[in-house]
Amino acid sequence: MIYAIILFAVTYVLMLAFTKYRVYIALGSALIFMVSQMLPLDQIIPSIDFNVLLMIAGTMGLVQLFIDSKMPALLADLIMSKVPNVQISAVALALFAGIISAFIDNVATVLMVAPIALEICKKLKINPVPFIIAISVSSNLQGAATLVGDTTAIMLGSYANMSFLDFFWYQGKLSIFFAVELGALLAVIILAWLFRHEKAAIEKNNDRTVVTDYVPTILLLLCIVLLITASFIPNKPDITNGLICVCLLAVGLIYTCIKSRKISVVTNVLKSIDFETIGLLFGLFLIIGGISHMGVIDAVANLLAKLGGGNVFLLYTIIVWVSVLLSAFIDNIPYVATMLPVITGLAASLGIEPTILYFGLLAGATLGGNCTPIGASANITGMGILRKEGYTVKNKDFFRIGIPFTLAAIIPAYIYFWIVYA
Repeated sequence: MIYAIILFAVTYVLMLAFTKYRVYIALGSALIFMVSQMLPLDQIIPSIDFNVLLMIAGTMGLVQLFIDSKMPALLADLIMSKVPNVQISAVALALFAGIISAFIDNVATVLMVAPIALEICKKLKINPVPFIIAISVSSNLQGAATLVGDTTAIMLGSYANMSFLDFFWYQGKLSIFFAVELGALLAVIILAWLFRHEKAAIEKNNDRTVVTDYVPTILLLLCIVLLITASFIPNKPDITNGLICVCLLAVGLIYTCIKSRKISVVTNVLKSIDFETIGLLFGLFLIIGGISHMGVIDAVANLLAKLGGGNVFLLYTIIVWVSVLLSAFIDNIPYVATMLPVITGLAASLGIEPTILYFGLLAGATLGGNCTPIGASANITGMGILRKEGYTVKNKDFFRIGIPFTLAAIIPAYIYFWIVYA
């Protein structure tokens, strides 16, 4: 067991130190686990969650087709035509980004909505930094609301065998979606207060983006409908959701290729898929399979149980707030991938149902990323967009929005989960 712990610790340290090479570090560590037999051959395939990998690949490709169709830009234009001033426009853009992000990748959401905010700020001659920060943190918040909103949500759904509808109604109770929206409601009030001095009127423009193709929108909506429908099918294959996403992407690619008669269009969509994240998860699944086989997961679960003294509320509190703290500085994907089996073992050792601990982990790990500019991929993307535009984002600029936004989002969710699921 000691060698597995050392290798696991070294892997995480290296991933934190060399973020550009983390996928290679994870895959290299996974290879060592396999070669050393800490992960036996017969445990390799069972350790890989192919459903998660297929869902991520499929949804990312569909999102790119959706972006290319100009539909998100049209939706943003429609929203902006209804708002009276800069303050409301900032809140409206953040809300719009949040709604989109509940169903598609957070990074893709930022890439879709940020250009609209930049254009507005250029016309009004105001600083776009707070706008982009608000869009980024709102996108990251809503990613936890549905099964397809974020990689961490996909991971939890697959691991706990949760369906799309389970994120709305689970075990006879209102589920994660409503906890996130409760936090989002308070967070919107915080945003409105932060932008309280931005009262300049917005000039109305009748020019609207023209949607080039409605098929990608139909495919994305169909994906959501099919995921909901599949949740009612008993004893379905474990990779059902992943196959739905990938098959719809295949349909979209074939359609696009026939319509454009250019193979380059298809390759551009495939390039939009974040294969680095997929490779990282692939390696992490194998690493976690290795430490689980060596008994590390059970040992950590027993240690947490001892630290919590068997007090479920104390353990729940530790999981939520430690997740918030850690996710402010490290990628929440490897953290969640590691903690899911730990929580399962912890719940088993205490003889309790793990749901509240799962939900606390997802909320803390997802929302905690909004504390810092490097805590979430959506934030990193937003800051990158601003850098390209020549704007420097100081930490204090981000903290001014990110920290109150995070607290406003996580505290209601923290209380909600305990009241409903304890």
